[in-house]
Amino acid sequence: MRILMLTWEYPPRVIGGIAHVVSELSRALAGEGNEVEVITTLEENLPHTEKNEGVIIHRVLPYHGRPLNFFAWVHQLNLAMLEKGVSLCLRRRFDLVHAHDWLVAYAARGIKHIFHMPLIASIHATEFGRNQGLHNDEQRYIGEVEWFLTYEAWRVICNSRYMREEIEGVFNLPPDKISIIPNGIRPAAFQVSAPDPAVRQKFAAPGEKIIFFIGRLVREKGVQLLLEALPMIRDRFPNVRAIIAGQGPYAEELHRLSLNLGLDRQVTFAGFIDEETRNQLYAHADVAVFPSHYEPFGLVALEAMATGTPVVVSDTGGFSETVNHGVNGIRAATGNAADLAGQVCALLGNPGLARRLARQALQDVEDKYSWPSIARQYESIYQQIVFSPEARRWRRETGRPEPFLSQPEQVAPVVSPPSRYN
Repeated sequence: MRILMLTWEYPPRVIGGIAHVVSELSRALAGEGNEVEVITTLEENLPHTEKNEGVIIHRVLPYHGRPLNFFAWVHQLNLAMLEKGVSLCLRRRFDLVHAHDWLVAYAARGIKHIFHMPLIASIHATEFGRNQGLHNDEQRYIGEVEWFLTYEAWRVICNSRYMREEIEGVFNLPPDKISIIPNGIRPAAFQVSAPDPAVRQKFAAPGEKIIFFIGRLVREKGVQLLLEALPMIRDRFPNVRAIIAGQGPYAEELHRLSLNLGLDRQVTFAGFIDEETRNQLYAHADVAVFPSHYEPFGLVALEAMATGTPVVVSDTGGFSETVNHGVNGIRAATGNAADLAGQVCALLGNPGLARRLARQALQDVEDKYSWPSIARQYESIYQQIVFSPEARRWRRETGRPEPFLSQPEQVAPVVSPPSRYN
């Protein structure tokens, strides 16, 4: 099957979790024998086109002119993506276009209608969920574009039951238009052959217990809660250090909070760290903590679990589905600093429990979240849509040939009625 993917971030350009999900999914699909091409954003010192592990990546610059704001930049990016997508589709036939989040909605919709090509949309998070409502014009605009993308999509894919309930309610989608496929992980990408003492010495003093957080520094990730919990953890474990890695608009507020709480000697703000340093810090950490207020899936928990680091997460969103409390990790009450402190202390004070949870977590990651298995779930949905009677009729309107797939008669029938397609 030939798949065209659109995403505003793709490694080495990494803004949030979408980059890693799209790169791993595209490579896994290529590994299953599909032809996958990705259109994404060009950054300095990156090639316009390259092939990586079977995936062809096209990078485009937003249309010329200094944008007035972020939304103008997104529109200029979509024009450039649409131009590239049309150019690619005129040279070779794709079976479907797969859009990742609202930032590529207009380009994806244009390609869909120009070439009568089914559109699949992955919704990784919603503006409503991130902000617990839509409170200003910018948030309402993003919410409207998200709705528009789900309306135009022939199928909407989300990564957890939590997200299915959210997008069904927020966008008023029919249940049979939504499919759940979890994110996956390559454990080897996060593991080290041996911990490097030099990395530990750079971030923590000898004998300190390390609490590690990595992620984008935005309010919904809950780092402020970890800082509020740290004095209570320090009361029981005076030699404790929190290492906070990542960048984001909330960083300055977190620095102020750390100083106000008198934590300047217990907290290291590491900023952006490369993958090797990230993996080393996981290897040295006594516990990884992710106290999010909103987490559609929580891929970062799987990353920590893949390294053999015990995890404490908030009891919210996708975390509640991947972290089984007391079995492969610990869940703390969302927004409760005292409970978070208590759960972290339970692991710091009981190394045997921490090791047991970490062993089970690694086993669960390897058994349930391998990318080849997840790619096959995507393939099944792609085939249902592409070989549906509705898609065949649509293709015949323009004389487009049938897509190539061996033994298409084995493809499962589409469960959505024709009225669900746009």
